[in-house]
Amino acid sequence: MSKDKIILYMHAGSGNHGCEAIVNSLCHVLKEKPLVLTNSEEEDRKYSLAPVAGEALCELAQERHFSRHKVAHVLYYLWRKIAKDPESFIRYRYREVFRKPLEGKVAVSIGGDNYCYDMMVKDLMLANRAFHDKGARTILLGCSIEPELLDGKNSGGKMEAASPGVTQSQSLIEDMNRYDLIIARESITYEALKKVVSEEKLRLIPDPAFTLKSKELPLPEGFVEGNTVGVNVSPMIQDNEREAGITMSNYKALIEHIIRTTEMHVALIPHVVWARNDDRKPIGELYEAFKDTGRVVRIEDASCEELKGFIGRCRMFIGARTHATIAAYSSLVPTLTVGYSVKAKGIAKDLFGTYENYVLPVQQLQNKEDLIGAFEWLKDYEQDIREDLGNVMPAYKVRALSVGKEIEIF
Repeated sequence: MSKDKIILYMHAGSGNHGCEAIVNSLCHVLKEKPLVLTNSEEEDRKYSLAPVAGEALCELAQERHFSRHKVAHVLYYLWRKIAKDPESFIRYRYREVFRKPLEGKVAVSIGGDNYCYDMMVKDLMLANRAFHDKGARTILLGCSIEPELLDGKNSGGKMEAASPGVTQSQSLIEDMNRYDLIIARESITYEALKKVVSEEKLRLIPDPAFTLKSKELPLPEGFVEGNTVGVNVSPMIQDNEREAGITMSNYKALIEHIIRTTEMHVALIPHVVWARNDDRKPIGELYEAFKDTGRVVRIEDASCEELKGFIGRCRMFIGARTHATIAAYSSLVPTLTVGYSVKAKGIAKDLFGTYENYVLPVQQLQNKEDLIGAFEWLKDYEQDIREDLGNVMPAYKVRALSVGKEIEIF
């Protein structure tokens, strides 16, 4: 641990290939191998970060889980209540690094878009404070935050305030100002942060995953390179739909429309494969509905680089997972994002000047033909979008590469 100056934390594990893509890309732009505190070392050794056969991109340290140590959970819970020491949970979780002082270390929170999820915010705040208390400097990387959460007034949602009498938004603003550096990955978040955080602490740099390398595996039968629509759907957008079942109704109507009105094929591509949040479940439902057409294929689980290899050979892409769409954008594939938060809108706005027509918020799905209409717009402007991506992407990737220097300056 003593030689590791850069610590990456809040890595949820490579079963989420977006998390894998962030760490993979960061490791390629940093001069030294970082230490990654991981929620699942097993997942990271299965894919690209530290494969059993091959060179590791980073060092791994497994987080400790209370669920596997029931006695410790009870003891720490009692200590937290008696001593009013909420950071004790974080010190236990990251005991691998908290056993020693962290002066001179840089702790990088790579779960930046976790601030989009109420259930994650408390742990993010506690970790930021705990690392500071041990002497480390902290960086929030690749963050996306809903602007209304930074207005100083918000008190809705499930996010807990830091102390009585303080609004949730004020707690979040205090947390943002505790970071030594914040790297926003899109301009909507950046502009909101400028109102509450000193600009000296802020940077606007694209997600490092835009620089992810691509590995091309053999295409499965039925995947026609350059004439296949890549499709990704996730339980996450289903959880955010306003009308139960409307997401899958739209996806089924879209695939039926593609088969009936075009000669294109469809590839169903997962990007998160956790048991609790597995893209393969809705993908499996879609595949069973259309497998007999002979024009719908299902891509199996693979590393983030290999999945990008499949996505990059699509003609167009319809995606729910942010890093699946980043893989498509960076491969110059015209893309429609079925999103639910600021991150989808912000990334599209920075690439195209607007998110209108490029992002379809799942909360706006009302009729089962809504996704068809968005797809038809994408198809009508397919070549223009491909050219726009070709024009903007080289400089965009150069900016994304600069994140390594920003971290190493610390």
